[in-house]
Amino acid sequence: MIYLDNAATTKPDIRCLNLAEQYLIENYYNPSALYAEGYNLHKQLVKTRSDILNLIANDWDYQLVFTSCGTEADNQALFCGGKRGNVVTTAGEHSAVFNCASEFKERGIEVRVAPLNDDGKVNIQSLLGMIDDRTSLVSVIHVNNETGAINDVNGIAQAVKAINSRALFHSDGVQAFGKIPFKMSADVDLYSVSAHKINGVKGCGALIKRKNLIIKPLICGGGQENGLRSGTENVFAIKAFEYAAKSKYENIQLNYKFAQTLNAAMREKLDGQFFDIISPADASPYILSVAAKGVRGEIILHEVNDKGLIIGTGSACSSNDKKRYSRVILACGIDEERADGVLRISFSAENTVEEVEEAANILNETVKMRKEIME
Repeated sequence: MIYLDNAATTKPDIRCLNLAEQYLIENYYNPSALYAEGYNLHKQLVKTRSDILNLIANDWDYQLVFTSCGTEADNQALFCGGKRGNVVTTAGEHSAVFNCASEFKERGIEVRVAPLNDDGKVNIQSLLGMIDDRTSLVSVIHVNNETGAINDVNGIAQAVKAINSRALFHSDGVQAFGKIPFKMSADVDLYSVSAHKINGVKGCGALIKRKNLIIKPLICGGGQENGLRSGTENVFAIKAFEYAAKSKYENIQLNYKFAQTLNAAMREKLDGQFFDIISPADASPYILSVAAKGVRGEIILHEVNDKGLIIGTGSACSSNDKKRYSRVILACGIDEERADGVLRISFSAENTVEEVEEAANILNETVKMRKEIME
């Protein structure tokens, strides 16, 4: 089986699981307990937070709050930051951010949505034009989870602050963390990450927040995570996240270049008679969106699955959405006919060039046969 749906989830790194296994079997204590074993585990988690945080920011400027996933981190950032006036976001956001807009409207907060350019990046001029002195929060995705388009969140955050220094700036960094070489600037207030996108395990994510920024918890209880996210910590998942994150950042440049090689191989091998490339050339090399010409993407997904290839049709988190066309793809200016054939191919450092070339052959053959049947 060839797995090329790594933007949906990644295979856990067995080395990280082996290192973290002791926190399931031996060192299984409650970090909030007063006995020595629990307290020692608490101290380990303090260091783990700092170690993960320092991969992308400075622990003297920022604080890391462990959550259950990237969606929870996004929700905490938005509902703690968007409390008055208006909230500005983009048409390219993950559903974890975009669907919060409906709830904001119910709470009487105006939501302003900036359009995308054809390359999938936010139209920065339009975004900045929506910000005024009543804007409480601006949220811009770092790497689009469907097209791979990369937004310059540090630059955008700086421009936002120049217009309204009191507006909070948040970015969903789930598809960027551990993949795109990047360090947060002081203008970014909140940043969301997830473990299972970088070979950690599901059930663990984090919200990175500016240290002097006061936010409230979404989940109240025993006061874990410095009172910002109650509930007994999933130490096994957290430690697996730590080991996976360190591994990714140790090899981030090498992995990035290898992903570029995989992406280029797929672009080259896909037959232009059957596929249009949607992702821009400067997108994250880990994500490649294409459109099968004249064939529904969902049909292709199932047929290639029968041939041993796993790919996606867009955001896995939106698979329960009954709408036929991706709102993100449509926001890029893609018409409905092309949008109907969209497929998302996403890579990891564990893939090989040979796998990618075989996957391209399977895709070409499948679309060719489907079109012959339709004719």
